[in-house]
Amino acid sequence: MDTSNPLREERLRKLAQWRERGIDPYPTKFERTHLAEELHRDFRNLPAGGESTTYARVAGRIMARRVMGGASFLDLRDGSGRIQLYATLDLLGPDRYELFTQLDIGDFLGAIGLVFRTKKGELSIKVEDFTLLAKALRPLPEKWHGLQDVEIRYRQRYLDLIANEHARRIAIIRSRIVSAMRRFLESEGFLEVETPILQPLYGGAAAKPFTTYHNALDMTLYLRISDELYLKRLIVGGLEKVYEIGKDFRNEGLSTKHNPEFTQMECYWAYADYTDMMALTERMICQIAKEVLGSTRIIYQGHEIDLTPPWRRITFRDAILEHTGIDIERFRTLPELRTEIARRKLTVDPQPTWGKQVDELLKTYVEPKLIHPTFVLDYPVELSPLAKKKRDNPDFVERFEPFIGAMEFGNAFSELNDPLDQRERFLAQEMMRRAGDEETQPLDEDFLLALEYGMPPTGGLGIGIDRLTMILTDSPSIREVILFPILRPKKGEEA
Repeated sequence: MDTSNPLREERLRKLAQWRERGIDPYPTKFERTHLAEELHRDFRNLPAGGESTTYARVAGRIMARRVMGGASFLDLRDGSGRIQLYATLDLLGPDRYELFTQLDIGDFLGAIGLVFRTKKGELSIKVEDFTLLAKALRPLPEKWHGLQDVEIRYRQRYLDLIANEHARRIAIIRSRIVSAMRRFLESEGFLEVETPILQPLYGGAAAKPFTTYHNALDMTLYLRISDELYLKRLIVGGLEKVYEIGKDFRNEGLSTKHNPEFTQMECYWAYADYTDMMALTERMICQIAKEVLGSTRIIYQGHEIDLTPPWRRITFRDAILEHTGIDIERFRTLPELRTEIARRKLTVDPQPTWGKQVDELLKTYVEPKLIHPTFVLDYPVELSPLAKKKRDNPDFVERFEPFIGAMEFGNAFSELNDPLDQRERFLAQEMMRRAGDEETQPLDEDFLLALEYGMPPTGGLGIGIDRLTMILTDSPSIREVILFPILRPKKGEEA
């Protein structure tokens, strides 16, 4: 710890002075009667220069101070807003007033006094007594400009929340999004459940897992990459509408859209298919936006977007054909597809399998154009080992992904419930793994056993909470909406 910081040393000196006077600078509790927001609401009609008969006990962090001889002003901020404190030498007396002037920006303070409005119209508390609640030993970031250093903002999120109103707003909206999603799903008859995070076999998505080890059981375990296979077991067991909101983990790189630890909602609906899940998605996102933001019209990265249903629907094949000129049904092998990509002089990262390559075409040439709400549906079977095949074309499956603001934020299927077909899909995934694809679904015998007891036709949907929050808060990076994102080690900390 840096003990040579002169500002910190000065605050330590003040801390010692408080203790020398027999005052605990870190008391256990403070009873408050009002939040700042309540005071501004309750006394909005108090005229300039007017004084109420109400005594208020308020508490919060000091964000600004102005000492002017025998009178001092402090700005106190609590979780609801800001209120001004006004203290005078006459009202507090010399000893208490001197202590009041020694308070620093960043300190937590409790204050008691009459509510009044200054002649300039500022609602304030006329301080008759106060209590230091926590002495801050380090100065806050310069509040007038906010905290601009991105590295500090993400590594010391508490400073970001103190200095940046926008960061606090995102945190609040994210919480409200999750609450609104729960209310919507429960109003639709879904039951919230919990499934294992530590799993003996990962599955339900195309991703590399994090691996850990259980000493007592002497076995390797994985952090889940999806909730899907356990939630489907519950459908087998007779719970017809289930959902879970929780953490998933994928051992992948960092980007503006990817964090190895992320939050996802997954829901499963017996006797439904992917068309039902599309309608559910439209209704849910629209309802969440209305409840949380008060409107179905949002701004994302300069684009005005209307979330009102119905959303556009386009097939995977048609989307790629529209933006690249390639009909993927005509080029069904990897060499043929790569030859056509080269012939059209398209720039796309090479992938180890045909399925991965067409998916890369979608990501490169289609996704950036999907600004307004769009369902891309009917994916190649190679990309979707857990979805039902199309009834009229078995090369494709009943799957969709929703896009807003050029970003995919969910995934949904008509769930595969044929245990024999599912086994064949798992075996095909094993062949893709041997061909070099490390993100394939492993063979899960226990899940296949569950399917053999019978699973009704089912629609499944996953929504990324982080990406949905990005969209609804106009945030360009996933790190803005995760309070504590995974970060690379600082130089010198790698060991």
